[in-house]
Amino acid sequence: MPAVLALETSCDESAAALVTEAGVVASALASQVEEHARWGGVVPEIASRRHLEALPGLIARVQRESGLSLAAIDAVAATVTPGLVGALLVGSVMGRTLARLHQKPFLGIHHLEGHLCSAWLEGDRPPMPHLVLLVSGGHSELLRVDRPGRYRRLGRSRDDAAGECFDKVARLLGLGYPGGPAIERAALGGDERRFAFPKGRVSLPDGGFHPYDFSFSGLKTAVGRQVRELEQAGGPLPLADLAASFQAVVGDVLVERSLRCAEAEGLDTLVVVGGVAANRRLRERLREQASARGIDWRVAPLAWCTDNAAMIGRAALERLAAGQTSPITLGVAARFPLEEADALYAESPCF
Repeated sequence: MPAVLALETSCDESAAALVTEAGVVASALASQVEEHARWGGVVPEIASRRHLEALPGLIARVQRESGLSLAAIDAVAATVTPGLVGALLVGSVMGRTLARLHQKPFLGIHHLEGHLCSAWLEGDRPPMPHLVLLVSGGHSELLRVDRPGRYRRLGRSRDDAAGECFDKVARLLGLGYPGGPAIERAALGGDERRFAFPKGRVSLPDGGFHPYDFSFSGLKTAVGRQVRELEQAGGPLPLADLAASFQAVVGDVLVERSLRCAEAEGLDTLVVVGGVAANRRLRERLREQASARGIDWRVAPLAWCTDNAAMIGRAALERLAAGQTSPITLGVAARFPLEEADALYAESPCF
């Protein structure tokens, strides 16, 4: 049974994992959240430095917990795109170095493909084809998955990603970073109907609106305007109501457009992955609406919603099973279309 050592360093989470077809053998993660919280967001230079410091210990830890030496694994994988270039380089260079030293195949993994695979780290793979709603700090996309490696984007955010909007609104409300968990905590007990925030829509050139695309910048602006009005009126801000009202709109928009897209495509399975998929309000809304429409729904396990190396290892196993590996000279890229992920396994490096 193939075993893959996987590394994830695309942003501010340093992670290593050993993964086989049977599941996650060992996983270790070093979070930088507290350090970046001082600045209200990720500082790329700090993130790269912390990855360099943390990865050797994380790799040693998963080896120790799994009982597998590097000589016993079958391949090494690392995230190579998209992400912060400096951060990606740390994981990629370390992964390629280990692969070369131990004469193992190397696989450069698309970060979003890793998220797509996170949904079956603790269960069966969803039936193909299916629709995926990928919602994280940097991405809000609707993707049709016809088979592993074959993707078609059907919807996306035209401005802020959902997770990015959570971060920005959390700053407006003085709730800290990261915004998703902070807003979810603040919303407990709040009245989500008190403030009627807008469900942003994307206009089409010939009139009307795009049925599946997202726009969250207007929502962020509306929350800021409401905060200013309340501050000018005096008295304490109703933080629970503001947070709950904002959170409800984001969840409703994501679920409504995802289900509409699934029905239009004739797909009866919707999978939700990414950091925002951990939001309880979103999960509750998905359960209610998908069940009412007869659509099978799945959400990535909470442990694997945010960035982790296990999902990178799962994606690597899919590529290995297809007989694919990456050239050892493959570099990294801040952006690269998921639809072109096959290029990461071409004989000549795509970047």
